[in-house]
Amino acid sequence: MTLPSSFAAGSGCPPPIPGARWSPADAPVRPLLLWVRTGTAHLRLDDGPALHLKAGEGAWIPADGRAEIPADGRTGRTITTEPGTVAFPLCPHAGVGARGLPELTRFDVPSGWQDWLIQLFNLQVTPFSGHGYSPGAIAELLRRPGSRPPAPAALGQDPSPEGFASPAIPQARGARAVAEELMRDPSLDLTVERWASRVLSSARTLRRDFLAGTGLTFEQWRLHCRLGAAVEFLAAGYDVDQVAALVGFASRNGLTRAFKGRFGLTPHEFGRKLSARPGAGGLTQRAAAARQTDDLIRMMRETDTPAAPEMLPPASTPSHTNDIHVLSWMYRGSGYLDIGDQRYERERGVATWIPAELEHVTGLRENSVSLPLGNASTADLHLTAPLQVRFSPAWDDYLMFCSISARSALRPDDHDPRHILDLFAEQVAAQRALSVPMPTDPRARAVAMECLRRIGEPGGAHGVEAGGTPDADIRAEIHRAFRDETGMTLGRWRYAARMRIARDLLAGGAPPSTVARRIGYAHLPTFSAAFSRFHGLSPREYQEREAAKSR
Repeated sequence: MTLPSSFAAGSGCPPPIPGARWSPADAPVRPLLLWVRTGTAHLRLDDGPALHLKAGEGAWIPADGRAEIPADGRTGRTITTEPGTVAFPLCPHAGVGARGLPELTRFDVPSGWQDWLIQLFNLQVTPFSGHGYSPGAIAELLRRPGSRPPAPAALGQDPSPEGFASPAIPQARGARAVAEELMRDPSLDLTVERWASRVLSSARTLRRDFLAGTGLTFEQWRLHCRLGAAVEFLAAGYDVDQVAALVGFASRNGLTRAFKGRFGLTPHEFGRKLSARPGAGGLTQRAAAARQTDDLIRMMRETDTPAAPEMLPPASTPSHTNDIHVLSWMYRGSGYLDIGDQRYERERGVATWIPAELEHVTGLRENSVSLPLGNASTADLHLTAPLQVRFSPAWDDYLMFCSISARSALRPDDHDPRHILDLFAEQVAAQRALSVPMPTDPRARAVAMECLRRIGEPGGAHGVEAGGTPDADIRAEIHRAFRDETGMTLGRWRYAARMRIARDLLAGGAPPSTVARRIGYAHLPTFSAAFSRFHGLSPREYQEREAAKSR
């Protein structure tokens, strides 16, 4: 289904894009690939010369070689962008490409690769993986449908069923954040104390949450994570030395001992058995991500640029729930959101709030790209069903900047995560205005916009508008402007706005009880009576009529 037509037309111009900087306190120790879509970025390593990147250029920034960030927060890596710049930071595994590019390297990004890189960022920071709500895999690009490394039994072995499975993700917030980061890059080698400081926890609490949530100590969990990743990379054709670096072992001997202790055969023996089986060794998401990054590294080094992928394959998340509301925007193509047996269509330009605590699946069709714009807590946003708004293409660069600021360390100094709430509310209010006649008088229009913005809040639809000002205190000339320019009193205009918004929500498939709450009614019977008076039929009858039209 599609969401309400009143939310279907973009309006307004985007705000200017401010300058940003890579926050040293959040900087990862892994390499960084920076690509500039628009504007200019400046970067410097230690005391070396500055490198200036313009639109269409990128740089490979090697790791600084330290497992710990110094107490003064300085990492020897400085990245800043000028106002108007959209620059995507991509963080591959620490071992990928490191042998070939140990120094700062500039490269050109052909236009055919640019949307591929945007999708790569999306798949790096969203739960398109097999690990629940986790940014565990960088990419599903070029993944062979249905392929996975064979289970031990398929190789003539018979270890426990969980032998090759990735370890469970702990549910406690801090432990889960650490687990997700390690699933994304098992080679990270921070101490448990350092991990705890990153997630604002204590080492004792972090250890307790891992044990309680997974049955494994932190060290055991990390080892299982690394060995599971090692299986994937071996199946993808990496040699043992490469795999050791990719998953965080100091040497191949260390990997060999741990691998044999867990699976009963050495990595070399595993590789031989795998290569002897026809059709074995397909790429998993994580291994495909490593191969894709290696291809990109080769692109930087070669004179002849390889052709970009002709198609972006479809992708989807596993069924999962979030403990926060997530705002996702369709930059290219189309997608869908499945909640229970209800499908919500996601079209080009549409941003969708995905409600917290509802099990759902999000999907992208072939040649489609989405980006997360931000999150909202259940305290900041009351949401029980998806809410959508459409942005025009003029907003593309600004929304990409919002996504980068929300999901990476490259952000303005005064970045406010709540900004996306205000941005979405303004756009919804502007688009709701298309459902009802709007006064042209600036003061009356301001009251109307505030009414639309607050229509679902307690008191926001019952005579208290414009920052809490009761109707009785609104100046007479504003009431007069509503009568003269809309043909309705302010009270009647507010009622009409609510009923027209309710009509569109019902046509989109939202349950009447949800619609009642959305537009400010505490009780369904009261809403039903008001809707029937305005439209001449009950909410359920109206919804059934609209559903019959679409069949």
